[in-house]
Amino acid sequence: MDRSIYKRLYKLVSGYWPFLVLSSLSAFIYVAFNGLSVWLTATLFNNILTDFDELIMNQNILASSKISLNDQLKYWTNELILRSTAIESLKVLCYTLIGSFLIKNFFLYIKNISLTYIQFNLIKKLRAQLYTHLQNMSLSFFDKRQTGELSSIVINDVSNMRVAFGTSFHKLFVEPINIIVFISLLFIINLKLALLSIVIVPLTGIVVVIIGKSIRRRSKRTAEKIARIMGMMSENLNSIRIVKSFAMEAFETVRFKKEQERYYSLDLRQARLRLVSSPITEMIGAFIAVILLWIGGHDVLVSGDMNSEDFIRFILILFSVLQPIRSLSNVGINLQKGFASAERVFEVLDTVPPITSKPNAITISDVKNDIVFKNVTFNYDGTDSILKDISFMMKKATVTALVGASGAGKSTVADLIPRFYDIASGVIEIDGTDIRDLNIKSMRKMMGIVSQETILFNDSIGANIKYGLQSVTDDQLYEAAKNANAYDFIIDQPDGFDTVIGEKGVRLSGGQRQRIAIARAILKNPSILILDEATSSLDTESEFLVQKAIDNLMEDRTVLVIAHRLTTVENADTIVVMEDGKIADSGSHKDLLEKDGVYTRLYKKQFKS
Repeated sequence: MDRSIYKRLYKLVSGYWPFLVLSSLSAFIYVAFNGLSVWLTATLFNNILTDFDELIMNQNILASSKISLNDQLKYWTNELILRSTAIESLKVLCYTLIGSFLIKNFFLYIKNISLTYIQFNLIKKLRAQLYTHLQNMSLSFFDKRQTGELSSIVINDVSNMRVAFGTSFHKLFVEPINIIVFISLLFIINLKLALLSIVIVPLTGIVVVIIGKSIRRRSKRTAEKIARIMGMMSENLNSIRIVKSFAMEAFETVRFKKEQERYYSLDLRQARLRLVSSPITEMIGAFIAVILLWIGGHDVLVSGDMNSEDFIRFILILFSVLQPIRSLSNVGINLQKGFASAERVFEVLDTVPPITSKPNAITISDVKNDIVFKNVTFNYDGTDSILKDISFMMKKATVTALVGASGAGKSTVADLIPRFYDIASGVIEIDGTDIRDLNIKSMRKMMGIVSQETILFNDSIGANIKYGLQSVTDDQLYEAAKNANAYDFIIDQPDGFDTVIGEKGVRLSGGQRQRIAIARAILKNPSILILDEATSSLDTESEFLVQKAIDNLMEDRTVLVIAHRLTTVENADTIVVMEDGKIADSGSHKDLLEKDGVYTRLYKKQFKS
């Protein structure tokens, strides 16, 4: 999985190669001047502590010998710094030091801003790609995944990737080069002490690898926990009326607290591992540094194998190399968190939509003949069949009604026509063409669906009615509202058609929401109309107004009506009676009553009640 993530991240980054090149060049320049600034700082200390005449004498000795690379570097440094007097030399050294810091930090900014541009654009692109992919997934995908979990992946996991890879890319570009430069300088100054000092690197690496692996496992579990918390919150807030009506606030609070305790327990264990990494690596570094101080100090003070200038420079560079090593240890931990989130993001992106249009799919804009179900069988992911070998016809410009007890499969039939789900066997045809050979978007565009659960957005009334349509005039909007018996109550709202109705239209009554949904369908002017229990949850007065709106909507369209109340479908051209996923009977209202079958039994039961 690691290799796959590396490849995918590389592909994402490679499109921004000019910024990568700019950042890399800036990183090299930054490291060069960073090394120079440390070298010059050591020179500053040495020059202050050493008599000026002795400095001039040492420079003359170096000019004649220069037996090592260390001596050569010191000679070039003194050539740059030394002037006729001590104070002039100090002035030049200070100017040079300030200049090196200015250049170093300028290129540090260029390096960081280039990588930040890549980082932000990558995350923006990834989040948009993820959201687009979710829009293209079929309903069966959302049946298995919680809304909160998917929201967490889009928001939290992508954000984790940004933080992890943003910080890590900055350091991965610079710190390894920094370490190489500083360790090279250590070898140039003193081979024996440098060999001892590089013990830090493998020891630190072992600690980072062990802790990083553990953190990655915990990071994935933590991301899953926060997704569950978001799912619980989403479910609770969407069902808040039920929670309050059953006085379950305390129960839901306890349930949330328990889930949150599990999350924070896991997060705390992860934090303990993350926070222990830096102290351990620093203690390893400090332990090695003390040993080197003792050995180097002995060489300076006792054996004379090393002069004080080299010792000062070596110690400064040694402590300078500890910082990038410590930074790299944190990079490993951050990367593991990012990889854990990346796995969840790529898992969603790798999920192939089961329902897509064929490459050569036929575009359709109108129904010219009939809609036919031929021996259709359907089940949800291998479960027992919901529909069993059903066959019936919806004739053009007629009303076909589906009736039956709850669970008979009526709503499932309605979901199959727009291809929200694919059938297990059989065929559904529109104008003699299998709907699997039709372009999905073009097919759905000619359908209008009004369901029992009205889906409205937290937007204005006008925007909800015009949803999905590009250009709608005010006259068309008003006409659709009038035909849906919605115009009068809309203009009575505080801002008329510009009134914002809240999430799911919570500021409107059930009948008002339903009439807005019908106005939306009228404005769409669909060839096929699907009404799934559109009036079942309404009171008598609201049902009367909605039914009148539906009658206006059904004119000259091919209509499928699903209804529990049989009185609302008495005038349907064909009534299909369903029982246990099968078609028990079909015919007109009058014909079915005369047969004295399932329909008659349902009708008498409703009439009696």
